[in-house]
Amino acid sequence: MTEKEKYRQVCREAAATGVALLLLIVFWLFAGFGLAGSSSTIFHLPLWAAASTVGVWIFAIALVWALTKWVFRDMDLEEESHD
Repeated sequence: MTEKEKYRQVCREAAATGVALLLLIVFWLFAGFGLAGSSSTIFHLPLWAAASTVGVWIFAIALVWALTKWVFRDMDLEEESHD
């Protein structure tokens, strides 16, 4: 892998991680504020409280799994020697 390809891959991983963070924030906002009017409960907690804590945690794990499966690549970060 050339230095240019490594740089592109690192930029791709950083951009995808930023997108995943934005998705997580949107999910958290929806789970916390979007479900605030619901009268449903889970384990005697309001639905919005359970969704914005445990739901966000599960969604974050799913996002990290997706990033490691489809975006991140194992690569050597050492510079190539041109002997």
